[in-house]
Amino acid sequence: MQPGAGHFCKRVMDLAVGGCVFVLAIPVMALVALVIRLTLGRPVFFRQIRPGLNGRPFGLHKFRTMTDARNGEGRLLPDEARLTAFGRFLRSTSLDELPELWNVLRGDMSLVGPRPLLMAYLERYDSEQMRRHHVKPGLTGWAQVNGRNALTWEDKFRLDVWYVDNRNLVLDLKILFMTLGIVLRREGISQEGHCTAEEFRGNRHED
Repeated sequence: MQPGAGHFCKRVMDLAVGGCVFVLAIPVMALVALVIRLTLGRPVFFRQIRPGLNGRPFGLHKFRTMTDARNGEGRLLPDEARLTAFGRFLRSTSLDELPELWNVLRGDMSLVGPRPLLMAYLERYDSEQMRRHHVKPGLTGWAQVNGRNALTWEDKFRLDVWYVDNRNLVLDLKILFMTLGIVLRREGISQEGHCTAEEFRGNRHED
């Protein structure tokens, strides 16, 4: 398949599958939004700038899962201290990521691709890891179905780059079906000792 045709077919799949899932998920999202509004107040959604295709920034939308609790100096408490019981449930079931379907429909993201991380990480990647941004970020990806947050950062990036080099529609469909199993089994939700994953601080080179 020619690259142009492949990109077109991938976009069609994003719109068709993403659109159907978005419509079907509206009642669930409405219920989640109501619970968040009653337990955490406003805002219901968490919005953060993330790097997209070629590192271009876009506004990612997720359901809010944490409080705004701060210490005596006015600084936010660690994520583990601010994550609510309902927020933990949303993360374990990936329901917090349902609003990202809107990002897929807008074209900021794809259904399948490397997960969009923090803008601050861009300057911490080496040239090989930076290649993960040669495609649109995804709701799920090759790293997510091969260990998710239980992986080391190095393994995540290696799998992301492998996807960039081997991507095709058959692989995307395989990843989508594998994702259903991962979500139902709630595997790889977090690294040991973290509510999700530790911060990526850059590559460490031994002398």
